[in-house]
Amino acid sequence: MQVVLTSSAGRWLIAPGRSAPRAVLTLLLLLMRTALADDWPQWRGPNRDGVWSEDGLLQKCADKELKIRWRQPIASGYSGPTVADGRVYVTDRLVEPKQVERVHCFDWKTGEPQWSHSYDCVYDKVGYTAGPRASVTIDDGRAYSLGSMGHLFCFEAASGKVLWSKDLNEQYKIRMPIWGIAASPLVENGLVIVQIGGEGACLVAFDKKTGEEKWHALDDNASYSSPIMIEQAGRRVMVCWTGESVVGMNATTGQVFWQFPFKPAKMVINIATPVLEKNRLFFTSFYDGSLMLDVRQDRLEVSSVWRRIGRDEQHTDSLHSIISTPYLEGDYVYGVDSYGEFRCLDAKTGDRVWESLQPTPKSRWSTIHMVRNGDRMWMFNERGELVIARLSPEGYQEISRAKLIEPTRVQLPQRGGVCWSHPAYAGRHVFARNDEELVCASLAAGEN
Repeated sequence: MQVVLTSSAGRWLIAPGRSAPRAVLTLLLLLMRTALADDWPQWRGPNRDGVWSEDGLLQKCADKELKIRWRQPIASGYSGPTVADGRVYVTDRLVEPKQVERVHCFDWKTGEPQWSHSYDCVYDKVGYTAGPRASVTIDDGRAYSLGSMGHLFCFEAASGKVLWSKDLNEQYKIRMPIWGIAASPLVENGLVIVQIGGEGACLVAFDKKTGEEKWHALDDNASYSSPIMIEQAGRRVMVCWTGESVVGMNATTGQVFWQFPFKPAKMVINIATPVLEKNRLFFTSFYDGSLMLDVRQDRLEVSSVWRRIGRDEQHTDSLHSIISTPYLEGDYVYGVDSYGEFRCLDAKTGDRVWESLQPTPKSRWSTIHMVRNGDRMWMFNERGELVIARLSPEGYQEISRAKLIEPTRVQLPQRGGVCWSHPAYAGRHVFARNDEELVCASLAAGEN
């Protein structure tokens, strides 16, 4: 038996013979796991849970600025980069000489451009026009991009060849959200699934190879929150937070298993991704506060554990997050409130345990993106700083911070600009973007 494994970290040939001992097979599985862990192929990592499993990382940043391995010019956009099979993907927007969205691919080690695809895209009734929102999803040698106006592309990931494409706005009569289409495509069981808010088609699933529609479901308005997959009662369940409810679905057929109403009091501003810890499922919104659901494991049902909402976005209760996805661990929730207040909550009740203004500056919509690696949290704030910290019920413990990239003004012209795009972590490196460039820095032990 010969098995060849490849990843961005290297290439291995394993030939254990006909009667391979259990230890060799165990090693094979571990190597396969390592190969997969090297990539960041979709929104919030391999499992959409903000967990980074690589080892051999630096313990703290030695200087006030990270040494940049490479940088490449790009235009503006909110979408975070993704990394797979030695390539980095990101989208942006140009307005001169005409309005276009673009999808780019770079070599992850050198930053050398591999390919770029541009298509006409006039923004109509889309606020905050910096560019595309959704991260490119890479799966099985294909790259799926979804633009702000609903242009869906399937590319050959290595070459940029368009395998199929859809103008979803034209096809499904999208009730366009105020800030455009933002939820990143989800690939599950041979399908690519998007949340777009079409008439009777809030969610649509296509064959990932051919682009043929397989199902569409719900008449909800779209939100900006990306769907995730969870395990419940022995089933794979897709959880999607739409503009009107939280829904558990069969991703293969579009069947609705359960639906929990969560209508906004003021406007749809559901951006943060749902987060799961065992049987707890957590949601947070700028105007509508927080919701904790109990995910039953004996049957396909959910129920409310608690719901907390303050008087308004300046007088908050529990957590009123906007862009940042919180982190749920054990009996505690960690996240950023409406004006940058970093909080720890009791997951059982929603009560505040502590608050800190250290991680990110106090400002309206202040943002920080969190990724867990071991006992440490890697936190990228809107000032372009990479912070390493430990979070616990006892408090916030900062280990180090260093500048990674400069804030720019197209995403938000206030307070000297911001960095609102989620970075990617792969191959012991970090990849981050602003409105002008994509940068890569090593986070390996002994560097920076």
